Amino acid sequence: MSLPPAARAIAVAASDAVGAARARDAAAFDPAAEALAALDQERVGRVLGAVVRMLVEESHADGVDSDDVRAVLARCVREAMTWQADVDPQVVLVLLAGALGVYDPEGDDAPPKALAQARHGALLIASLLGARPFAEYLSLAFGEIARAEHQDG
Repeated sequence: MSLPPAARAIAVAASDAVGAARARDAAAFDPAAEALAALDQERVGRVLGAVVRMLVEESHADGVDSDDVRAVLARCVREAMTWQADVDPQVVLVLLAGALGVYDPEGDDAPPKALAQARHGALLIASLLGARPFAEYLSLAFGEIARAEHQDG
């Protein structure tokens, strides 16, 4: 899939951040998350949210309930705490709820800042991916977003 420059920048930055998170490479993770946070947050959120939603739905084919959300949240935070002591479970929950369509940022007095979203989004995706290839889900997310934009336009 050929991506326009803005989407390509998101793909590269997201791949770098998720790759560093998967490798638990703190030295690479911080600059990668900063690069991701510097991009258009609405677009980044749509892409990462689509990836998270796909991974959660794929892992819970019979539907996602509150116990599933708690389990995903706990696993992500537990894994991240081994190398990112400042992981914030509330930010992970906001991102997870947003990806599943049950979080309204308009009603949040203090939504997570761009860097927190980038860092925790990469940590959440790394936790959900396991051994699966990120590039495949990233491509699917961009395709899904392009179809939705085409239908809306």
